[in-house]
Amino acid sequence: MHALKYLALASLLGVAVSAQAAPVTYKLDPGHTMVLFSWNHFGYSNPTADFGLGDGTVVFDEQNPAKSSVDVTLPLASLDTHVPALDKHLKEADFFDADKYPTVTFKSTKVQPLGGHKFNVTGDLTVHGVTKTVVLAATLNKVGPHPMSKAQAIGFDATASIKRSDFGVGAYVPKVGDEISIRITTEGSVPKADAGK
Repeated sequence: MHALKYLALASLLGVAVSAQAAPVTYKLDPGHTMVLFSWNHFGYSNPTADFGLGDGTVVFDEQNPAKSSVDVTLPLASLDTHVPALDKHLKEADFFDADKYPTVTFKSTKVQPLGGHKFNVTGDLTVHGVTKTVVLAATLNKVGPHPMSKAQAIGFDATASIKRSDFGVGAYVPKVGDEISIRITTEGSVPKADAGK
């Protein structure tokens, strides 16, 4: 009888452990996400713009982070430089050509854990209809129940550097810098509909 109880308990614990080890899907929060990019302007200044987040999902596997993934869409309609005339110009044909290419997307292809909450996230970045491989240097800030919503949450920062001319957005290079520095900060949580599953 004791053996049966032990086996039943072991089975229940095994199910609980395997449930905890499953990958968790997080919906990124546009209100707590900034996708900033900056460039050099004729050597005088380094303006910054925010793409804003349209839609984003992170699947994070704490037990096996290499099985994690990221998928985000950034609508150019949300692009914000805090200068309305510049917002308009960047959306025109000589830069992003937002009427023809209304979104920027990133879909990860590989997540490499580096230790100490650091990861290299390799993926396909599509800008202006051109897709190139980009590596994000990411830091996991925190994962766990959010103190306000109580939902399981995740937050991370990431950086990258790209050449805009590689994506066919090369107007005024080299006087206006070709190198674009990207800085991302974001958080997300398990959607309520999924939290009870």
